[in-house]
Amino acid sequence: MTQTALPGLATPPRLPQGTLRIVPLGGLGEIGRNMAVFEINGKLLVVDCGVLFPEETQPGVDLILPDFSYIEDRLDDVVAIVLTHGHEDHIGAVPYLLRLRPDLPLVGSQLTLALVEAKLQEHRIKPYTLSVAEGQVEQFGPFECEFVAVNHSIPDALAVFIRTEGGNVLHTGDFKMDQLPLDGRITDLRHFARLGEEGVDLFMADSTNADVPGFTTAEKEIGPTLDRLFGQAKKRIIVASFSSHVHRVQQVLDAAAKHGRNVAFVGRSMVRNMAIAAKLGYLDVPPGIIVDLKNIDDLPDHRVVLMSTGSQGEPMAALSRMANGDHRVVVGKGDTVILASSLIPGNENAVYRIINGLLKLGADVVHKGNAKVHVSGHAAAGELLYCYNILKPLNAMPVHGETRHLIANGKLAEDSGVPAERVILSDNGTVIDVRDHKANVVGQVEVGFVYVDGSSVGEITDADLKDRRILGDEGFISVITVINRTTGKIVSGPEIHARGVAEDDSVFDEIIPKINAALEDAVLHHSDHTNHQLQQVVRRVIGTWVNRKLRRRPMIIPLVLEA
Repeated sequence: MTQTALPGLATPPRLPQGTLRIVPLGGLGEIGRNMAVFEINGKLLVVDCGVLFPEETQPGVDLILPDFSYIEDRLDDVVAIVLTHGHEDHIGAVPYLLRLRPDLPLVGSQLTLALVEAKLQEHRIKPYTLSVAEGQVEQFGPFECEFVAVNHSIPDALAVFIRTEGGNVLHTGDFKMDQLPLDGRITDLRHFARLGEEGVDLFMADSTNADVPGFTTAEKEIGPTLDRLFGQAKKRIIVASFSSHVHRVQQVLDAAAKHGRNVAFVGRSMVRNMAIAAKLGYLDVPPGIIVDLKNIDDLPDHRVVLMSTGSQGEPMAALSRMANGDHRVVVGKGDTVILASSLIPGNENAVYRIINGLLKLGADVVHKGNAKVHVSGHAAAGELLYCYNILKPLNAMPVHGETRHLIANGKLAEDSGVPAERVILSDNGTVIDVRDHKANVVGQVEVGFVYVDGSSVGEITDADLKDRRILGDEGFISVITVINRTTGKIVSGPEIHARGVAEDDSVFDEIIPKINAALEDAVLHHSDHTNHQLQQVVRRVIGTWVNRKLRRRPMIIPLVLEA
């Protein structure tokens, strides 16, 4: 039987000497917030530290971080943070962890560290870093880490093989097996095979595309589609993608050069990341093709390509602002907008809103649903089966994905011969111990969502978000009443003010006598009443009426003053 994390799991036992413990703090049951903590003999190794982007049900939230409370009191025991690649869902939370201990060593490939260092510069943190490459082996306390080249939608991605006294773990990070990658850097299956011969006690594999049959389409197939679209476009072209998708930007630059167009980067993160990629040689920029955004009005429309952020519908990103008419770039009739990305689950509504907004402005919108303008960066089921068969892991623990992805990945592990009882489907906070070639679920630690809202980190709670949703969906009613402390008679009010509930506050006229009667009755029959009790009387009376009469459940703020 597959080992599954169950509600109510006990607090994990004390970790025995020589046993490897793994606690995922994010990335399971969600797309983003990837972070796992490995522990043995009193030392900790962290793999990835990413963010999750908020959904519509989390209004006002900018980012969601992993819950660091599990390691917050033990940061001196952390020997390193290994970063598998440079996407936000794997590096975005690093600045917030380093605020707690700025000298935590960061380990990753050249491009990954460059992207992290640029991010940390904004937070005024100068990190201690160690750049590693595929094939390199480094010792971090009781952890020996060997790095393996993997192919992903960003250059320089690495898997990490962690050797410990308790067992060996292969963590893939995000990966796929594109056999004809743009940069020629394939997932190193020969290296995987050598590690399989040595023995993989636990395989932690990317699950994001585990429910997709077959093999992920090669990046190379996007080029002809872009070439065709660029050849057909008569006016400006706007391409939206992740700000770290170097391969996609390279394809846009190549197509622009072929069709005699100039490219301007739009969005702060896009400008920053592509400058880093070009400087380090990961992005080949044709001479004279890049222009500054402020100079595009000097060029005819048929010479302009804008490479923009905002492919996921982020409200403050460049493309969203263009769709809302709130950007210096004004999208017009005949412009071509290409959404060169897949939809992250939860972002669908926001993306379709942007598509509709752009279509209303007269643009031609091309996206994954109507043209081959994006391929995934994650291994599909056929690729994962190859890995299981090459590695022959003794235990499997799917990571990086929603529940449906994790379950699909676990089924693949079973199909390839991993015994069902050796497949672990866990949640964030599930505690897994590895010893004597066995991996077992031994408990659960509490992990929650940590919300970043403006400059506040962790101060916003789920209750606050519930209040925001009620305010946004149902509106707000305030009721102010002054009563005579001695007689209990109404001196002033009730004054009712509403927002987002009814077109005119006069709709509440019929409920005012009922509020008065309920208050006077409460004062008359309860001489020891408190203000709080009287306010609850007001809340019940108007809440029941609004629910029955207006079919709404607004936030109600009653205020009863005694004179």
